[in-house]
Amino acid sequence: MEQSISQQSPNALRGFRVQAPLVDSVSCYCKVDSGLKTVAEARKFVPGSKLCIQPDINPNAHKSKSSRRERTRVQPPLLPGLPDDLAIACLIRVPRAEHQKLRVVCKRWYRLLAGNFFYSLRKSLGMAEEWVYVFKRDRDGKISWNAFDPIYQLWQPLPPVPREYSEAVGFGCAVLSGCHLYLFGGKDRQRGSMRRVIFYSARTNKWHRAPDMLRKRHFIGSCVINNCLYVAGGECEGIHRTLRSAEVYDPNKNRWSFVQDMSTAMVPFIGVVYDGKWFVKGLGSHREVMSEVYDPESNSWSPASGGMVSGWRNPSISLNGQLYAPDCRDGCKLRVYDGATDSWSKFIDSKLHLGSSRALEAAGLVPLNGKLCVIRNNMSISIVDVSSPDKEVESNPQLWENIAGRGHFRTLFTNIWSSIAGRSSLRSHIIHCQVLQA
Repeated sequence: MEQSISQQSPNALRGFRVQAPLVDSVSCYCKVDSGLKTVAEARKFVPGSKLCIQPDINPNAHKSKSSRRERTRVQPPLLPGLPDDLAIACLIRVPRAEHQKLRVVCKRWYRLLAGNFFYSLRKSLGMAEEWVYVFKRDRDGKISWNAFDPIYQLWQPLPPVPREYSEAVGFGCAVLSGCHLYLFGGKDRQRGSMRRVIFYSARTNKWHRAPDMLRKRHFIGSCVINNCLYVAGGECEGIHRTLRSAEVYDPNKNRWSFVQDMSTAMVPFIGVVYDGKWFVKGLGSHREVMSEVYDPESNSWSPASGGMVSGWRNPSISLNGQLYAPDCRDGCKLRVYDGATDSWSKFIDSKLHLGSSRALEAAGLVPLNGKLCVIRNNMSISIVDVSSPDKEVESNPQLWENIAGRGHFRTLFTNIWSSIAGRSSLRSHIIHCQVLQA
């Protein structure tokens, strides 16, 4: 039976399944999970605390004072006829796309999937799946978002963002701990500039509150270094001035703290983490273009110049120590930065130019399963293998794959997105792209 799931399962042929050992123990119930609340109910929640990376072998770990009745109650097995450790060994192999169905089977399955143990085990065994999350604004200013499953090549609509972010502009977006998607700051029509911070958990498929930022700001710059969220610059409505202040959020401490101010006030419009430092490019108080770099080790800002900044275009991404950026509007050509010569050079050409319209414009670059993912405003996606730049695309089509799109990219995406967005999708654009694991 163990012989090879990889030979019999169609998912394994796509590199999805990794044979995992059986689970040694199933008793791992974090108190922080049982107290998790949604945005509508909660004030604060510490997303980085008390993560169950390894199962707790204490058989009484799941018991609490508030559940005395359950101490004498015999719970039914997760799967009839199997001990719970074998049942979990089976359940962790279920594809992520089906987890929502697993949650509604029974309370025990719901609690199992709502906790950290289930997904931490999937991650430790190399079974966690990466999905692309895209925020899109339509012609009426409404925000909607969807997740793309690269295994089945399907787009799925997700729970709507909380009301304060349904029409907000200029808010930031970042991923912490691999599975928490944060929205922060921004400008609301009624509230003006906001300090609010919320996050979506890919494990619970719900929104939660996090501590507010220390300053109200919108059109801000942000990055993640060592699983800490940094924000800087931006504007504050009512003051009508550009900000210099910067702050950092540590999810383990669940609090914000100020870091060194920027050298000059700025409204960032592009930023990237490269070589352990945060490079930011934006507009100053007098609308002049300026660049700075932040070093978290020394907690200091300094002017950024040279060939990297002068040839830097949005979007960009740092992947495996290399800095990449598109070389054309539709992202079908890529450039790479050479630190030795301090210049940008041509890297790879798909040999398939899609066009120069706003709908085909490359809106984001994100890493996906070790490859570079190009996402365009019309929700088409290309996966680029950047590990072999010397190979020719014509003779190696796997180097540049169009896995979702329209027309000759025959996937289920076309019908799904058409039913969701209709004609308005032609007048909408992507504002954020991220990747989350679960």
